[in-house]
Amino acid sequence: MALDTARDQSLSRTAMKAEMLDAETELRLAYAWRDDRCEASLHRLITAYMRLAVSMAYKFKRYGASINDLIQEAGLGLMKAADKFDPDRGVRFSTYAVWWIKASIQDHVMRNWSMVRTGSTSSQKSLFFNMRRVQARLERESAAAGETLDKFQLRQMISTEIGVPLHDVEMMEGRLSGSDYSLNATQSVDDEGREWIDALEDDSAQAAEKVELAHDTAQLREWLLEAMTALNERERFIVRERKLLDTPRTLECLGKELNLSKERVRQLEAAAFAKMRKTLEAQSKEVHHFLA
Repeated sequence: MALDTARDQSLSRTAMKAEMLDAETELRLAYAWRDDRCEASLHRLITAYMRLAVSMAYKFKRYGASINDLIQEAGLGLMKAADKFDPDRGVRFSTYAVWWIKASIQDHVMRNWSMVRTGSTSSQKSLFFNMRRVQARLERESAAAGETLDKFQLRQMISTEIGVPLHDVEMMEGRLSGSDYSLNATQSVDDEGREWIDALEDDSAQAAEKVELAHDTAQLREWLLEAMTALNERERFIVRERKLLDTPRTLECLGKELNLSKERVRQLEAAAFAKMRKTLEAQSKEVHHFLA
């Protein structure tokens, strides 16, 4: 932690010592990078406005992310802004860069807020970064007016204020209510307490089901092999190629190999299935549907 703090302070000090660019110099550097891909001009432009990136990174420190990571993300946003900046539009680079820096930092915060993706739409981002502030203001205003808002009324007002659907407010409220917890954490302070993961229902097949499935599979395989013995070699080949492969072959493909028409292969296939069905029905009525 001490090392991170020292690194943060070093980055901040370096950024604050960078030169201040006037509009003319800034424009000249932007043209040099856009038209000539002059890396020295790009480096000078980015270095000069790194103080802006650092300043914006500190505004998002309350979301729990490492300030060093936030500064790095702000720097990435600054570089994207420099790469896409069009000096012909007559806008100062700092004005343009603010939006890229902010977007980069916000994306980082939302990616690392929870293992469950918080959201990426514009409405969800607006909720994530404004919901608590708007909620606090609405509660203060209602208290000052002597009114009491229930949760549903508050959600509706937040939805209207921010301009997002009500169900998005409800979803974000749940996600902001707490942080992630490990399923390996114990359910009580007692060291002997069982872990939360032990309380999850095991939806995998139980031992009895596995044994029954293995028995049924073996029985079906035995019946199938016996039914195949009633076929001649060509019929067995067609059935195997048409039904027992991971990627079944087409009638046309088999017809070319056997020097038969596609229709003739289909007839042989149907005849083979009829023979197999007859054999299977003789063995057990339980497999009557097997080749249906």
